[in-house]
Amino acid sequence: MGATRDTRSMAGLIEAERVHGSLYCDPEIFAAELERIWYRGWVYVGHASEIARPNDFVMKSIGPQALIMTRDQQGDVHLLLNRCSHRGAQICVTKKGNAASFTCPYHAWNFKNDGRLHGFPFPSGYEGVDKAGLGLARVPRVDSYKGFVFGSFAATGPSLDEHLGAGREAIDRLVRNSPEGEVEITAGFLQHKVKANWKFLLENETDGYHPQFVHASIFSVAESGIGSLYGGKSTAVTRYLGNGHSENDLRPEFRRLGKPLGWFGTDAQRFPEYVSRMRAAHGTEVADRIMIDGTPHTMIFPNLFIAEIQIFVLQAVAVDETVQHVTALQFKGAPELNRRLRQQTMGSVGSAGFLLADDAEMYERTQRGVQSRDPQWVFLGRGVHRERVDEQGFRVGDVTDEIASRGMWEHYRALMEAA
Repeated sequence: MGATRDTRSMAGLIEAERVHGSLYCDPEIFAAELERIWYRGWVYVGHASEIARPNDFVMKSIGPQALIMTRDQQGDVHLLLNRCSHRGAQICVTKKGNAASFTCPYHAWNFKNDGRLHGFPFPSGYEGVDKAGLGLARVPRVDSYKGFVFGSFAATGPSLDEHLGAGREAIDRLVRNSPEGEVEITAGFLQHKVKANWKFLLENETDGYHPQFVHASIFSVAESGIGSLYGGKSTAVTRYLGNGHSENDLRPEFRRLGKPLGWFGTDAQRFPEYVSRMRAAHGTEVADRIMIDGTPHTMIFPNLFIAEIQIFVLQAVAVDETVQHVTALQFKGAPELNRRLRQQTMGSVGSAGFLLADDAEMYERTQRGVQSRDPQWVFLGRGVHRERVDEQGFRVGDVTDEIASRGMWEHYRALMEAA
């Protein structure tokens, strides 16, 4: 880290209603973020359904760090760094598969899928070597909630439960939309790389101010009614949940509509099998309430975005480069609904989709823009005068207000300035 900037102090860079543009484009700040946020706190890595069987594995990451998420023969989940402990070569280049061990292609060192060193060729050259100390490095803490697997490079610190806080309720709401109470991540991932800082993406996910403008073309073509959810007359709200988490709560609008599956742009008659299974699982009254409310639109800091019909996983690669990994949500026990979830995901964020292309253009424009000499600040003051506290004690604003960004930056500053 360079000596020209004190990256521990955010004084002069983060104020109540604005942040300095250097926070998005200074390489020293990005390096400090990796150490104090990505490598110290809890980061979403993957879902248990991606490694459903013993010996399954899938390639994942925490920031620029390449990981292998594995399930060993006993069913335990491990996050292993993809680096041979001998000479540093990456041992796995296959995106996913099923293997009880991994062999480094350089000198054929072999590692069990829980990270232990199993053996090496020509062992006569290694008399007295302690194999126990030469296994693959592991992410020290691994925990999960409702199948969502998180990792932390810090050996000690707040628990996952403490980190998630009110964000747990979003995951609870999500899985309730399955007749069997589980989501599955089995549709495969699309990867979108943008030349922009990860925090632009993080802020955008619950920014209800931009959709009517940035996504006007797809809203008009699809005639989905989504645009009105983010209009000036919408009863939806933006809520800051603490710990950097936030949501656009669209339930007031869906409840006003009062139609099961209206949140999905359809109705109960189109999916009779799903509706029947939901009512059998929850009872008619509760099931209909779940199907009216729909799925959450929630950003779990720093990288998991639950976006109604899909999830986005943000990967911070460099100060000006971020990869979005996106996949359609699949509800266990809902095959007819899952087909439409896949189709809508491809239409909105697939290679020919409009939605993510619109956002990507804005991310890259803002990244270029903040490097201008003047003005030096990004203004985040929309809705300050009408910010309020709801009955649960959370700060809320109108759906177009910037309360989510203001809350995120408060949390960011606390993490960056922590000893």
